[in-house]
Amino acid sequence: MLPRKRDVVVEVVGDEANLMKDTLLKKHRIGCLISCSAVSRSGNHHSGGEKKGSVGGEAIRNSKNGGSVSKPPVVALDDGNAHEIDEDLHSRQLAVYGRETMRRLFSSNVLISGMQGLGAEIAKNLILAGVKSVTLHDEGDVEFWDLSSNFVFSEDDVGKNRALASMQKLQELNNAVTISTLTTALTKEQLSGFQTVVFSDIRTEKAIEFNDYCHSHEPPIPFIKAEVRGLFGSVFCDFGPEFTVLDVDGEEPHTGIIASISNDNPALVSCVDDERLEFQDGDLVIFSEVHGMTELNDRKPREVTNARPYSFTLDEDTTNYGMYERGGIVTQVKQPKVLQFKPLKDALGDPGDFLLSDFSKFDHPHLLHLAFQALDKYICQVGRFPIAGSEEDAQKLISLVREFNEHAGDGRLDEIDEKLLRHFAFGARAVLNPMAAMFGGIVGQEVVKACSGKFHPLFQFFYFDSVESLPTEPLDPRDLEPQNSRYDAQISVFGSRLQKKMGEAKVFIVGSGALGCEFLKNLALMGVSCSSSGKLVITDDDVIEKSNLSRQFLFRDWNIGQAKSTVAASAAISINPHFNVEALQNRANPETENIFNDAFWENLDVVINALDNVNARLYIDGRCLYFQKPLLESGTLGTKCNTQMVIPHLTESYGASRDPPEKQAPMCTVHSFPHNIDHCLTWARSEFEGLLEKTPAEVNAYLLNPVEYTSAMKKAGDAQARDNLSRVLVCLDKERCETFEDCITWARLKFEDYFSNRVKQLTYTFPEDSATSTGALFWSAPKRFPHPLQFSVGDPGHLHFLVAASVLRAETFYIPILEWAKSPMKVAEAVNKVIVPDFEPKKGLKIETDEKATSLTTTSLDDSLVINNLIERLEDTRKKLPPEFKLNSIQFEKDDDANYHMDLIAGLANMRARNYSIGEVDKLKAKFIAGRIIPAIATSTAMATGLVCLELYKVLAGGHKVDDYRNSFANLALPLFSMAEPVPPKVIKHAGMAWTVWDRWTVRPNPTLRELLVWLKNRGLNAYSISCGSALLYNSLIPRHKDRMDRKVIDLAREVAKV
Repeated sequence: MLPRKRDVVVEVVGDEANLMKDTLLKKHRIGCLISCSAVSRSGNHHSGGEKKGSVGGEAIRNSKNGGSVSKPPVVALDDGNAHEIDEDLHSRQLAVYGRETMRRLFSSNVLISGMQGLGAEIAKNLILAGVKSVTLHDEGDVEFWDLSSNFVFSEDDVGKNRALASMQKLQELNNAVTISTLTTALTKEQLSGFQTVVFSDIRTEKAIEFNDYCHSHEPPIPFIKAEVRGLFGSVFCDFGPEFTVLDVDGEEPHTGIIASISNDNPALVSCVDDERLEFQDGDLVIFSEVHGMTELNDRKPREVTNARPYSFTLDEDTTNYGMYERGGIVTQVKQPKVLQFKPLKDALGDPGDFLLSDFSKFDHPHLLHLAFQALDKYICQVGRFPIAGSEEDAQKLISLVREFNEHAGDGRLDEIDEKLLRHFAFGARAVLNPMAAMFGGIVGQEVVKACSGKFHPLFQFFYFDSVESLPTEPLDPRDLEPQNSRYDAQISVFGSRLQKKMGEAKVFIVGSGALGCEFLKNLALMGVSCSSSGKLVITDDDVIEKSNLSRQFLFRDWNIGQAKSTVAASAAISINPHFNVEALQNRANPETENIFNDAFWENLDVVINALDNVNARLYIDGRCLYFQKPLLESGTLGTKCNTQMVIPHLTESYGASRDPPEKQAPMCTVHSFPHNIDHCLTWARSEFEGLLEKTPAEVNAYLLNPVEYTSAMKKAGDAQARDNLSRVLVCLDKERCETFEDCITWARLKFEDYFSNRVKQLTYTFPEDSATSTGALFWSAPKRFPHPLQFSVGDPGHLHFLVAASVLRAETFYIPILEWAKSPMKVAEAVNKVIVPDFEPKKGLKIETDEKATSLTTTSLDDSLVINNLIERLEDTRKKLPPEFKLNSIQFEKDDDANYHMDLIAGLANMRARNYSIGEVDKLKAKFIAGRIIPAIATSTAMATGLVCLELYKVLAGGHKVDDYRNSFANLALPLFSMAEPVPPKVIKHAGMAWTVWDRWTVRPNPTLRELLVWLKNRGLNAYSISCGSALLYNSLIPRHKDRMDRKVIDLAREVAKV
């Protein structure tokens, strides 16, 4: 369902909040901290105090023996109300977090103090995630200075309180989240109503006071302090004395299929080489389905040692256990982990290990730890930030850093990098949008961890800088002075000359989804393409769907069905009215090169990819390579994100290195020998498309032009043509449905065929004790011996399959769906009337077992005879059809829960899983796998785009070397941040020459083909083939190409390649 509008929002600000103070301190939940009314997720109004919860049950300490019991994990819990999760809206997020984490988020109340750019980014990410409530706190007013980093502020908001000015636009992101404001000084007692508190603009003394309160509170209140100062940022996390992480990395437990287990001490466990094992030494695992050595099936966790790609040692004596016979699954047991955080006052003096992001800056975190403390002291002493370009202010800050360093004890630095500190001082007042976006993603994810116990928290300090984003030329202090513009904060770091270049930039963004929305917001705030001579073109041929709204934040529920690029461009212009952006709805590919022509590409300064598939990325990469344009590439997958800079002549292209293709299960495995639920779902998706899309489409193709269709089949004369005709005939004759009762009969017989008869045939052909030609058991790992299902109307799974199959069959034949058709009980009554024939297995039936086979269809010598017979029967059947008869070809749509598509696929997969004793999945998990849903969340998207925009400064400034650029990979779940220099392009050397993929020769004037060959030969190159695109202009082995030798190359290209 779409997010509901809130009925009433009552803001408590200024003195009103103080009048309520006595009452507020007695309440526990933020729903009572501020008087407001919101619609709950189940649609009911609620108010009144609620007790804070804690996770039920006890958590085990992460120790070798897993023995000692700790306190319950400190995470937000359900308040007792069943929160409805809108799976259409949150499907991509559910794929990352799961239902339990989402429910905890729905119960979590978060305070964000400080509503400059960073605070707004954090709030955006949490509101999109769907926490219960967000309270915005800020005592200051909007300044012109804020407009370059905060996407919710406009020039009309200048002079208004920051929290109040932010509220309305943030509320539009998700009306199911209660958003409230506080505009007066916070007291520590007010913090008790929140599951997590975040401070993005607070003095150290006050932060220590609040943190001490949160740390000692029962239960502790996770506390996060974050800052963005120019090109420098910091995060500090304290989740309490003992915080339990329920799931360290969010990955599915690793599994392996056992091939053998030795009777030894310790025992050696070998697994099939179907897939590499992902176990590590120290992991705990459990065994199941082991035949022979059944002692291991007791579900007791056992420790892995000496882990290898296809085997590991079990820390157990199995000498006296039964002899291993066959079968068995080994599964990782994920253990909770308890972290002991130090409060801020202790951690400042003893920070421990810093989380590194760039090993070329190994010493930076230690220095920045001192610099941020010194900046706080500077502000307390002087009453303001250092002025950009002021050497006096910078030197005062540097002297304070030296004072802190003298008292740092064992952490004392031998050298102080004054150049780095000068950059820190000059930009200290500025909040840059790319930094706010990056840290907004990091901090937003830390809040999710604090509220849910999902993923490993940042422990405890993280410092980052992108000082290499500065222009390579020294900046004149006068160039850093304010211009009385909305970009003054950015100018104070980069200077007005770069700001002018950014405004004049010609930019092409490809894609307007989650990444594209973030990029548009970032570039609008940065002032890119915001002058009269600048221009940004964004293109996307997709339209907005409901599932987009949980992370593509420029879209609203009333935009569903509209063009993404148009809506996003309009929303970006509302962020910055000077943004010069053009929205197109064309897919950038070879078919649209008349739109994105040579003149278009040559006019660009930079291209930014915001795509979701490799083929499109490779195409854009090829165009950028050809036209010598910088390409800024990025992508996300759940909590992971990566960025890659493709800079002409400095780095390799995107296509220079590719990930290996995903391993596909052999066809025979999917169709006859599945051993995991993915195989079952792959088969189910294939059957869905065959039954409901491809076969009806074949029927319609035949009925539209029977003569042409049958002629094509005769001409093909192969097994595929034979199978196509057979399917069309069966659909129009034996399995043709005229009433809904016919559809029920069809569904019941399909059940019998799929889950009983086929299994009986398989086990008849290959009995349980059958052996291979080598004498080994046929049904050995990874094969699983199947068992037929006995249909029962009392089994809900059986009935749900029947209902979904019947409804979709009726849709295929345009049969009205009766009122009772979607009632399992009514369908049960109808299905009992179906007569199911007895099954007799066929002797000598060939079942494909070759893993290299690419088709289950076998060619026969008499295919042509069979085809002719099928065509004759098909003609007879066609004559019996009513006039204008046709079928409805149903295309799979995963995001409509009311269309029965996923019901059928989940039913097919789960019944098949039962055949093979494989664990079943619910419809949501089936949707993720069969629908090939890419997990996505707002936090990783925000981080990726922030990192890319830090690189954009370098591209537009020009003059940077390859070691100034950064490619990056991050996993917010761990957390892991890794920045490294891009790989230079491969250099090819020949005959004293050297070139890379970026280089080219320009031959003038227009030579003949003969002259070009001579020109190349003089450079030591004997060309035997010359092409233009995919067209071959010359090949020495083709005799007729010799006639082209005296043709002009350009004329030849126009004629042959049609350029």
